[in-house]
Amino acid sequence: MLALILLAGLWAGAQNALAGGGSFVTLPVLILGGLSPLAANVTSTVALFPGQVTSGAAGWRLAGGVGSLSFRALFGLSLAGGAIGGVLLLATPSSLFARFVPWLVLFATLVFAWGSFAHRDPARARHLSPLGAGIAQFVIAIYGGYFGGGIGFLMMAALTMAGVATRTAIATKNALAAVMNASAVALFVFSPQVHWPEAATLGVGAVAGGWAGAWALRRIDETWLRAGIVGLGVALTIGLFLRPI
Repeated sequence: MLALILLAGLWAGAQNALAGGGSFVTLPVLILGGLSPLAANVTSTVALFPGQVTSGAAGWRLAGGVGSLSFRALFGLSLAGGAIGGVLLLATPSSLFARFVPWLVLFATLVFAWGSFAHRDPARARHLSPLGAGIAQFVIAIYGGYFGGGIGFLMMAALTMAGVATRTAIATKNALAAVMNASAVALFVFSPQVHWPEAATLGVGAVAGGWAGAWALRRIDETWLRAGIVGLGVALTIGLFLRPI
């Protein structure tokens, strides 16, 4: 089973480097390996964290704030929100979280599909004030600490609606994703819900997959990759609703 988890880590690492959505791969594989949905989510978050730190650090100098809202303020909001989300997750009974999972995966899939294929005219995009962007980031951080699927597209939407340039928004999103998960991971490492053999195997695969994904970034048609991720999310959602876990 660890061999399958290693392959899932490779896939998730490459997928995150190319288009995001790696948790769509890791969550079902860990559940298939016998982990509860809660344990699978916590273990996956811990395992994929090093890759997020790498991505965030790579573009740290390009990251910025939103108007009068500094990057430090976004940093603090992400850290606090991620911690709140992590506490809420650990306080959720495993049986109750199992009921939430199909809806969370459905929501994440819809967000991913929207972010991947909904092409909007930037000139018609609604404007988000610095205060609105701060509130949005705090709410996204809570969701990120609790579940995390689709946070990249949620942050991209909020940042671009606030008028942040695309290149800066991507770097800021990557940095803040690492920050919000850092506070959650700091809580998770002390939780019995982390299955360390699976987390270590998944983490090694994810790091290697991230390097492979970076190499393949200009060699793979991203449209087909994103379509495959959405298809996987739809299949997983249907499976979870038909056969609750």
